[in-house]
Amino acid sequence: MTPVPLLQVDGLEMHFPLKKHLFGGPRRVVKALDGVSFTLMPGETLGIVGESGCGKSTLCRAVLRLIEPTGGRTTWLGRDFSRLGGEALRLERRNMQIIFQDPQASLDPRMTVRQIIERPLLNFPIRETAAERSARAADLVTLVGGHPLWLDRYPHEFSGGQCQRIGIARALILKPKLLVCDEPVSALDVSVQAQIINLLMGLQEQLGLSYLFISHNLAVVRHISHRVMVLYLGKVMEIAERDDFYHRPLHPYAQALIAAVPLPDPKLERAKPRLRLQGDLPSPLNPPSGCRFRTRCPKATSLCAEIEPVLKDYGGGHVAACHHIEG
Repeated sequence: MTPVPLLQVDGLEMHFPLKKHLFGGPRRVVKALDGVSFTLMPGETLGIVGESGCGKSTLCRAVLRLIEPTGGRTTWLGRDFSRLGGEALRLERRNMQIIFQDPQASLDPRMTVRQIIERPLLNFPIRETAAERSARAADLVTLVGGHPLWLDRYPHEFSGGQCQRIGIARALILKPKLLVCDEPVSALDVSVQAQIINLLMGLQEQLGLSYLFISHNLAVVRHISHRVMVLYLGKVMEIAERDDFYHRPLHPYAQALIAAVPLPDPKLERAKPRLRLQGDLPSPLNPPSGCRFRTRCPKATSLCAEIEPVLKDYGGGHVAACHHIEG
């Protein structure tokens, strides 16, 4: 029996209309997302990579409907999540929680750790006494590697890594099925990053969680993800199983991202082929015609300017959108 995807996204669009120009003219639109599609299976981690401004964080907020998508459809456990509204939408959000990039800024400095972790329980009709909520908070703090003595202290008394553990505990209090991790380790020291990544992987195995994991660090994505999706200017360039992606990237943009990852061996680093991107990310207000990556692509031809490539399957669920992939 084929398992049902936890999350299925089809043709998701997120367009932001700008204010009308002072002297008239058509209203311009920023196409932050333009037809993004993917699936996420139960217990899976999908790594989402790309340069700043490519739409990674916007995608996750639109999937959760923290911002209302312009178009497309999101299916949650076989149910059309795009059509939910009011109380039904609010209650379903218990199953979807976020871990933020800045752990200290995401915690209210006026609240104790106990209040921070228990607060989500007060937003939903969960019949628990104060003692039961406190016991759950203590269990979660212990689960994420903290100590129950943390509960009566304030966020400013903790390091960044400890604050992120508290944020993870808060995200878990409602027993979600999906965690959106929006660059959860980018603000932490390297050694602490490894601890938090290992914690997330352990929690996934123990609790059966699924992750949408956003990061600029491809080494971190390689460690935690089962599959990787590459975004560029609001479009999906490539989706592949982790090992296939890192050993056989197909799209020139994915190849450039992987080539930019430094190797720990200086000899190997000097000997590896160089593939540098030229220029900056184009404006989403006026994206290039055809393939959006063509203005920076070393393989671009006139065909790339005329026809937008579509995602094509190259075997094993490895899909990429490029006119010049062999095989």
